[in-house]
Amino acid sequence: MTEFTPIASTIGGVLIGLSAVLLMAWEGRIAGISGIAGRLMPPYGDRAFLSRLGFVLGIVAAPLAYAFATGSPVLQSVSSNLPLMAVAGLLVGFGSVYGNGCTSGHGVCGLSRLSVRSFVATLVFMATAFATVFVVRHVIGA
Repeated sequence: MTEFTPIASTIGGVLIGLSAVLLMAWEGRIAGISGIAGRLMPPYGDRAFLSRLGFVLGIVAAPLAYAFATGSPVLQSVSSNLPLMAVAGLLVGFGSVYGNGCTSGHGVCGLSRLSVRSFVATLVFMATAFATVFVVRHVIGA
């Protein structure tokens, strides 16, 4: 069962929103993680490479900073089923390319800009997530 954490969730939401606003203000870019990570690949050379690298490093460093600040580790479980993880990664990658963005780009930044395309994309990935959880919990029984 998932724990209800309104204060931590609100702080996390504010930080995500703040990072999206700052990236738009400083770089003129939407904070879509798939686009930011994808533009870290060659060819390099534009002036925003270091800010993208910093953004991704911040995502990686955040749980480490939390663990350091609180003295308790971040508990996260990941499936040990490597074929399942590979298929899941490919589906997520395909979905973010095919959908012209990822959950953060559409769900956070696109909805706040009242983008119809982002609204439809968010409905599709949320419905898919709901269906996946239902199938895994009630049909497969995992």
